[in-house]
Amino acid sequence: MELIIGLLTGFFFGFLLQKGQVLRFERQVGFMLLRDMTIIKFMATAVVVGMVGIYACHAAGLISLSLKATNVGAIIIGGLIFGVGWAIAGFCPGTSVGALAEGRFHALWAILGMLVGAAAYAEIYPSLQSNILSWGNYGKITLPQVLGVSPWLVIAAWIIAVVAFFTWAEKKGL
Repeated sequence: MELIIGLLTGFFFGFLLQKGQVLRFERQVGFMLLRDMTIIKFMATAVVVGMVGIYACHAAGLISLSLKATNVGAIIIGGLIFGVGWAIAGFCPGTSVGALAEGRFHALWAILGMLVGAAAYAEIYPSLQSNILSWGNYGKITLPQVLGVSPWLVIAAWIIAVVAFFTWAEKKGL
């Protein structure tokens, strides 16, 4: 049943990617040039929905949180690799699969690159554990824990920030 729910969620997410126009090349380039905030708006909305959904399910006792350790070195290097790959290929993982589903077969190159990168990471992972993955290891923490506040306060602040950003971006025509 979990696989079916995952599959349906994936189809729904792909549908939203397509309807939100974030699969379009001009949106990707506009984002990279900071001239079109459609992708950021989509991602910020997904983060808000995810935050509310996860913490609501957690509060209701439906799920338990499973945190990964915060490793600053891994976050910085992984983010740089992800960003460079996105800029070169013009796709992130979600948009590459969505573009392929729309019939843009050049997205296969991006998907192949991601698979090769994942395989390379799996091969060098043991050597990274004692190096990069240990830089700035803060353990399993959350922002509410660091700030000593309720997760709902952080969620409310995030929602206010997202609404303010949306308002600013719309006024600027982004």
